[in-house]
Amino acid sequence: MGLRNKDLISIHDLSVGEVATILDVAKKLKRKQKNGEPHQYLKGKTLGMIFSKASTRTRVSFEVGFWQLGGHPIYLNDSASQIGRGEPVRDTARVLSRFVDGIMIRTFSHESVLELAKYASIPVINGLTDMLHPCQALTDLFTIMEYKEVLKGRKLVYVGDGNNMAHSLMYACAKVGMNMVCACPQGYQPDPVIVKTAQEDAVHTGCTIEVDDDLFRASKGADVLYTDVWASMGQESEQSIRQEALGEYQINKELLAVARPDAMVLHCVPAHRGEEITEDVLEGPQSKIFDQAENRLHVQKAIMALLMSDEVL
Repeated sequence: MGLRNKDLISIHDLSVGEVATILDVAKKLKRKQKNGEPHQYLKGKTLGMIFSKASTRTRVSFEVGFWQLGGHPIYLNDSASQIGRGEPVRDTARVLSRFVDGIMIRTFSHESVLELAKYASIPVINGLTDMLHPCQALTDLFTIMEYKEVLKGRKLVYVGDGNNMAHSLMYACAKVGMNMVCACPQGYQPDPVIVKTAQEDAVHTGCTIEVDDDLFRASKGADVLYTDVWASMGQESEQSIRQEALGEYQINKELLAVARPDAMVLHCVPAHRGEEITEDVLEGPQSKIFDQAENRLHVQKAIMALLMSDEVL
C-alpha cells in the first residue's frame, strides 16, 4: 500500500523506508521536470490549501507543484473562508473531504493539524506548524543528498533557535542515520520530548541526536551548517530579546572554518542577513540555499503524488 491515502504530519510517523521512497520519487520527478517529460500523476485531482500563516515559498511550491502533476489547487485563507470565522476544524475537515482529494495546511497550532487529520477522510499534509515543518526537513535531506550522495554518518549542525525546523530536522536525521547537533543557547533549546523521541528513532539507524550550547564545539567537523531566523512568524514582539540571547549563534566565516572544508550551508529562508547568517556566507560558494529553496517544489510533488496518486510511482 505504501504511502497512498496516508497523512504527512510528522517525519517521526514515517518509516525509514517511506522517507527513502519520498527522496527517490523526488529525484525522479525533478529529472522529469527538468527534461520536460510528462508526469501528470494527479490529473483530475484537487488539493485544498489552507493558510493561516502568510507564505511565499510554501504557497508557490505547492500550487505550482500540484499544477505540474496535472491537478487543480485551491487556495483558502482565514479571511476568505469560514475557517477564519470560527468554524470548528473537525467540521472543515469533513466538509472538505467531500469536495477535494487532499488538504495541505500551514498554520500556527499543531493541534489543529492533528484534529484536521483525525476528522478528514483524505490525506492531510502539514505545510508548517509552530511545532514542526516536515516538508522543509525532507527537502533538506534531498538537497544534502544531491551534493553529498550518502546521508548516513554525515553530521548536520543546526544553529540558533530550537524551533519547528530544529524539531523536524532531528526527526529527519534520525530516519536516515545522520548525526545532528542542535547548537542552541539555554532557554532556546528544542522541546526535550521531541529530542528524546528523535534519539529513540536514531537508535534504529545508528546515529546520534544531541543538544549543545557551545556553538564552536558543536560545529566541529560538520558536513552541513543550518540555521533559521531568530524570531519566527508570531514572535515579532520578542525580536529584541531574541537578538540579545541568540546574537552569538550566527553562521559566519569563523564558524565555517571549524566545519569540514567541503561543508555546505543551508537556511530555510527568508533570511535576515547579518543576524543568523552573514551576507558573505549566504552568497558564498558553500551556500546551497537557493537550490534548497527550489527543491521544496520537487520534494512536495513527491509527497503529494505518493499520498494521492492512483498510479504506482
